[in-house]
Amino acid sequence: MAAFLYRMGRLAFRRRWTVALVWAAVLAAVGLAGMTAPEAEEEPFSMPGIESQEAFDLMEERFPGAAADGATARVVFVSSNGEKVTAGKNKEAVEAAIAELGDGAQVASIVDPYESGAVSEDGSTAYTTVTYKVDAAGLTDAGRSHLDESLEHARDSGLTVEAGGDAMQDMGGPSGTAEAIGISVAAVVLLITFGSLAAAGLPLLTALIGVGISLFAITALAGPLGLADTTSTVAIMLGLAVGIDYALFIVSRYREERAKGRAAQEAVALATGTAGSAVVFAGLTVVIALAGLSVVGIPMLTEMGLGAAGAVVVGVLIALTLVPAFLGFWPNAILTRKDRKARRAGGTPRETRKVNGGTRWASFVLRRPLPVLLAAVAGLGALALPMTDLQLGMPGDEALSKETTQRRAYDALAEGFGPGFNGPLTVVVDAKGTGDPEAAAETVSERIGGTEGVVSVSPAQFNESGDTAVFSVVPTTAPTDQETKDLVNTIRGDRPGIESEAGAAFEVTGTTAMNIDVSEKVQSALVPYLLVVVGLAVTLLLVVFRSILVPLKAAAGFLLSVLASLGAVVVVFQQGHGADLLGVETTGPIMSLMPIFLVGIVFGLAMDYEVFLVSRMREAYVHGERPAQAVTSGFQHSARVVVAAALIMIAVFSGFIGDSDAMIKMIGFGLASAVLLDAFVVRMAIVPAVLALLGERAWWLPKWLDRILPRVDVEGEALTRPAGPEAEPADKDLART
Repeated sequence: MAAFLYRMGRLAFRRRWTVALVWAAVLAAVGLAGMTAPEAEEEPFSMPGIESQEAFDLMEERFPGAAADGATARVVFVSSNGEKVTAGKNKEAVEAAIAELGDGAQVASIVDPYESGAVSEDGSTAYTTVTYKVDAAGLTDAGRSHLDESLEHARDSGLTVEAGGDAMQDMGGPSGTAEAIGISVAAVVLLITFGSLAAAGLPLLTALIGVGISLFAITALAGPLGLADTTSTVAIMLGLAVGIDYALFIVSRYREERAKGRAAQEAVALATGTAGSAVVFAGLTVVIALAGLSVVGIPMLTEMGLGAAGAVVVGVLIALTLVPAFLGFWPNAILTRKDRKARRAGGTPRETRKVNGGTRWASFVLRRPLPVLLAAVAGLGALALPMTDLQLGMPGDEALSKETTQRRAYDALAEGFGPGFNGPLTVVVDAKGTGDPEAAAETVSERIGGTEGVVSVSPAQFNESGDTAVFSVVPTTAPTDQETKDLVNTIRGDRPGIESEAGAAFEVTGTTAMNIDVSEKVQSALVPYLLVVVGLAVTLLLVVFRSILVPLKAAAGFLLSVLASLGAVVVVFQQGHGADLLGVETTGPIMSLMPIFLVGIVFGLAMDYEVFLVSRMREAYVHGERPAQAVTSGFQHSARVVVAAALIMIAVFSGFIGDSDAMIKMIGFGLASAVLLDAFVVRMAIVPAVLALLGERAWWLPKWLDRILPRVDVEGEALTRPAGPEAEPADKDLART
């Protein structure tokens, strides 16, 4: 592997114009394809293999056209000063608002609350549902403006008027603020790390090129494959993060080789052969973790995982080819100012520093490995404890800020009609083949209506064929309450007896039931996913490090960091400790997809740090250093860039904490916490402490296993290393800055 990548780096350096033009052509081609591709139609969220999805599919089959994806707005009217919305003046204002709302060009229908009975028992609250001819993405600015103006006119009458529903969603797309923050912080960190504008700018430039290629490619494929917007968002986030990291390690190793006196071409080749090998295997672990999301069986997660994995592959290829080519264009500009000045003056190359912050920290850990290990594990364990209280769900309008009209509409409906009104269950009765479908549906309705925890059951609505009925069930508790989940399980548990009495089958669906089913499916898929991903990655690291204990230690450290980060998420977003500091107004269940999403991304990034840090230790050990000395050497050469890479990641993810959306806050906080804990506690403390305690045993591998494992030579043992600087003719042409 190292020898092959050595030749690849050397060739990219010598044929830099060709390499640069090829990547420019690729960017132009996918850019043209992406810009000319037809706009992708938004695919509805689906979750194969769960009851609520099967019931929804049955509704679409038996009620053709009824499950149209038109946007809806639920407008809530609340009277003031103890008045009733049925009073003359207030009723006139509500009816005038309904007439104005229904006058929109894109409005398909609107329901009169006085005719449909959508008035609370105390008469203080009423609501209407506006249905549009198009989905939320298809609403025009004029349509949205008409809705907003109608709401304002209704408020002028003295009523409190709020609105929820997908028609109220902000469809403006991501602002790019988080990415801009991440890039800005990355530039500062790179500048501090390298002390050179060129060295800091090169990783940013190549990462942006890789992200551009990935984004255009996903855009071009979005239509044919039906990819969601989240696919490109995750690809951008991870493509940018790993693209910077991989280029950072190649450039850092190049500068290290130049500081030893090597010529530019040889330094590029050696950097690509050694650091490039680590990049390849680090990239493979990330790809395994992301592609492994497909085993969960959730289409959206599969798309996100494969799209991001593709972006990582592009980042690896650019690091191995375009970065060496750019180093050929600016071989000396990448160096520090001190080194450039020394070369212009014809001085001797600067010796690599033997003592730096990394070596001092490694020495500290090596002197007291057991206390450091115990303190780190105890700290992560304490953070992980709240994980035992983890509750999963899909937060809705109740998780929004109280300053939003959607949240105020949610609260008004809960106060006027009960907390369960915001999350009714939908029951689908399949009476096909039944002698009396109406009697069967009535039996199911009565039995479910008598279940403890049910407030009301709506009249059953039949399809044209008369063989399928649908009715709503309003629980006594809110959609995210544990009691609501218990109610759904109770209804489903009583199904055999109810179906036997009615002579017809039924299924429970609706947003609340869907969220419950999704949470249960994600929880049941988490362990198999971990087994598959961790198993494959441990096997890969076994080949890379030729050690039994190092890969196991890497996997155990990852589990500690990800459990601790999930515990931190529970503490803030579920239990509410410190929530005010992040602008989180409402706490509740953790988003269902959050744990498995966090595991997939963080596992790949954690293995990045593991490969980059430990590969330098392995390299030193293979070249004759004692185990403790090899740990110090690894930290001497890699600690600074690993810290820089982690800070860049944390900056990128922390940018999302400032978002107004509670779920985006949660994702940003979780990822930033995980990277912080993994990079600075696991990789910087636990890894050296464990290696110090294991000594020679850390690199033990049974002879029989050593014989059958393929040799990939990540440490570059096969590469020849001249003792002194080489006098290559090309260097005379590369003396410019």
